Amino acid sequence: MTGPEETDVCVVGAGPAGLALTLMLLRSGLRVTLLEKSTTFTRDFHGEILQPGGQRVLDELGVLAGARSLGARDLIGFQVLEGERLLLDIDYTRLDAPYGRLLALPQRHLLKTLLAACRRLPGFTYRDGHRLTALTEYDGRRAGAVAVGPGGHPLTVRAAVVVGADGRFSRTRALAGIDAGRTEAFDQDLVWFSVPAPGRTTRHVRVHRAAGTAVLVHDTHPDRIRIGWTLPHRSWPAVAARGITAVKDRLARAVPEFADLVAEHLTGLADLKLLDVFAARAPRWTRDGLVLLGDSARTHGPLGAQGINLALQDAAALHPVLVEALHAGDTGHTRLARFQELRAPAADAVTRAQRFQAKALLGTSGRVATLARAGAARIVTGTPLGARITAKVAYGTAPVHVRTDLFQHTGPGPADAGGADPASPAPGAARGKTTRLTP
Repeated sequence: MTGPEETDVCVVGAGPAGLALTLMLLRSGLRVTLLEKSTTFTRDFHGEILQPGGQRVLDELGVLAGARSLGARDLIGFQVLEGERLLLDIDYTRLDAPYGRLLALPQRHLLKTLLAACRRLPGFTYRDGHRLTALTEYDGRRAGAVAVGPGGHPLTVRAAVVVGADGRFSRTRALAGIDAGRTEAFDQDLVWFSVPAPGRTTRHVRVHRAAGTAVLVHDTHPDRIRIGWTLPHRSWPAVAARGITAVKDRLARAVPEFADLVAEHLTGLADLKLLDVFAARAPRWTRDGLVLLGDSARTHGPLGAQGINLALQDAAALHPVLVEALHAGDTGHTRLARFQELRAPAADAVTRAQRFQAKALLGTSGRVATLARAGAARIVTGTPLGARITAKVAYGTAPVHVRTDLFQHTGPGPADAGGADPASPAPGAARGKTTRLTP
């Protein structure tokens, strides 16, 4: 094992939340080591719909335009259809500029842009291809990590605080002995795929309701549509057993306007990606020297396109908590728990809303149910109350801004700037004997 790396913050997971937080901390003059188990950003079926709240966080970080330039699609709102009948039309252009839209931004474009911005700043160390294997303790606090890199070579990182941003199946959370808090809040699973669709734009995120199912459709870059087919929970094995022809027939009935594309481009079951839909909320997001961020702390379903936006806003909320804790030399649970106090209510509000949306959009059919949905749709579509509801969905119940006043580097730093001396201690970093922790 080589000698340990010294840093201020060790972030585990180079997803949107982990990279956005890393960039904020670097611009605040802190050193960050980012561990990522993958060596690529090939994540075709990860969330890519950015609500206005998420767009604003990225814009305040100065990376939204760069990510858009790699390829994205503007979407003007949500629609719900039953057959040819339009039940709901939520128009995002009613929101204030410049974020009066949804943005379908492939996650690889976002991650590439965030990583490039981090690399231009001093104090950044990126360790891709490194899988977390243990958390470490110094003076009784979790303050570091051990990872295995390419070739099986171990790496120890010493830090004042570790941030677990490694997703809904978080290794960091498991090693810290924190329960995921998973609940089967939804009765659906989701099967995703995408097909080429030149000239077939929808300009919306659409939910097509059909007998016993619903299909989500939206444009994506480049000239493709993404299709998400909802199914009763745990029913996919039985559906798949009938073969790809039966699958294509059911999809053609549900979304007849895209039946030709499904028939031509859906060639086998391997083209489909099953998403395990569940809700989760860890009972605690912090311990001494440890914070869980984004999906590591709470997981939501895909309805309403909220996951990535909450993660970006979580990062913006955690940034000042960490900066102040490091400057005070105190990364204990009591100080870090302020993050959960700030963001848990927003996460809980999304879970409640998604349960309601699942019942309203994906629930039973029939004349009474359809009339009830139509009445609710009229409120959301055409009244001041509906405009306020749209703004809540777009920005969240507790909108967050990036604390740019804490930045020392207001823009990209010099491309050749080196990091701080890796042998020097991190501000506020604990010292002492390393103890390997087990779950």
